Amino acid sequence: MNTTLAPPQVASYQQNGFVAHRGFLTTDEVAELKAAVLQCVAEMGRKKVAGGGRDMQEEENYYDKVFTQRLNLWRINPIVKRYMLNPDLGRMLCQLEGIDGMRVWHDQTLIKEPFGNPTAWHLDNPNWSFYSRHSISIWIALEEATLENGCMWFVPGSHKLARYDNVGIGTNLADLFKVYPEMAKIDTVSVPMKPGDCSFHNGLCAHGAGANMTRKRRMAMTCAYMPVGSTFNGQQNILPDVYFKSLHKGDVLANDDWNPIV
Repeated sequence: MNTTLAPPQVASYQQNGFVAHRGFLTTDEVAELKAAVLQCVAEMGRKKVAGGGRDMQEEENYYDKVFTQRLNLWRINPIVKRYMLNPDLGRMLCQLEGIDGMRVWHDQTLIKEPFGNPTAWHLDNPNWSFYSRHSISIWIALEEATLENGCMWFVPGSHKLARYDNVGIGTNLADLFKVYPEMAKIDTVSVPMKPGDCSFHNGLCAHGAGANMTRKRRMAMTCAYMPVGSTFNGQQNILPDVYFKSLHKGDVLANDDWNPIV
């Protein structure tokens, strides 16, 4: 793993809310992680959350035709866990966000299948069970991500404009810009990637992806992280039901089994 960030990358991330990091994984590491992810997907069937989380099943709807989504693979696969909970990756996350500690929120593979639907513009953090201006995700390309098959796009600086209002990933690509019309005035940036490249984006940075217009899939592995000390906002996301019901608004999310420190 290439876990060294150059100062201009950190500055660009803090200014724009996202940054690309080329050559994060070697060819052998891509092959190892990809095989582990595909094994998890095969084991899970239509179940979307692994390891005892919220019971969610893949359905025949628009959202589930945007990508094949399976979450919390780190809880059932030691190889995925080794990558997503790598302490040097944790150091990168803290360096980018300028804070002292991160916990895993959840990982997820996002496989845009052949001719998969576009991913509408959205924010991540408002969907989660905590609010933070310092949440962050890594997005690792395990296969080539191109303009044709649905690479990531970002709205630079949108993390500075965003509140916690959001829209779902639905059929109207531009619904987010009805909530944040000021974001629609900013030129968007595409980030095509080779296998092993990655990007980091803030949980309040607007992003999306086009449709997969090809007959081959686009496969990525991602993980979201929350700052140590984050508190429960009352929302369910993928927490186990028993844990969710035990929480009160304002409780610190410090469950080392479910959200370990990286």
